[in-house]
Amino acid sequence: MRAGAALQSWGTNGNRRIPRFTACHGLHWQQVGISFLSDKNDDHSALIVACGRGDRAALQEIYRREAGAMIGISARIVKRRELAEEVVQESFVAIWRNAARFDPSIGSGRAWLFQIVRNRSLNMLRDTSRELPTEQDALDAAVDAGADYENAYERLANNSALKRCLDELEPRRKQGILLAFVEGMSHGEIAAKLKVPLGTTKSWLRRSLIALRECMA
Repeated sequence: MRAGAALQSWGTNGNRRIPRFTACHGLHWQQVGISFLSDKNDDHSALIVACGRGDRAALQEIYRREAGAMIGISARIVKRRELAEEVVQESFVAIWRNAARFDPSIGSGRAWLFQIVRNRSLNMLRDTSRELPTEQDALDAAVDAGADYENAYERLANNSALKRCLDELEPRRKQGILLAFVEGMSHGEIAAKLKVPLGTTKSWLRRSLIALRECMA
């Protein structure tokens, strides 16, 4: 799919319409060259300013030009292409929301765009590298030799913060977390057991861990 055709649907945020992108396939950072951060002939600032005025075509043009390079840069940080594509998706939402604050007199528009991608990539790397927070020991203590995830969950104290936060997850996402941390299943094994695509399983686990961390903070 061509990058220019990847921008498909739009969501809402109050009176502003927010773009929602599908993953950009077939573009790699090598294809756009190593000098993509050069300021030479940089008209990205004008496009960002136009985005700030609500011009969706300007955002689509930025996506057409830079999505492939952004995925490449992000992938070098997060080490996984599917996460890099998610980073770029989130980055374009952030670009749309923050474009009105961009000041072209301060610096390069292109540098501003890629700084958003770098920051989002580092956040993603931090989030995906964290383990289940604070009450992992409580879950470990609930696991007897040969116990399955359902028994381990039931053995958690009713007033356990971990149990309370697990109960706030959608049932299949909670099941996926317990299968991973109690039974030690791989992403592929969890996907097969829950009968969902592997990519969906990975996304569920990552987002569920983030939700647990925030719940238990």
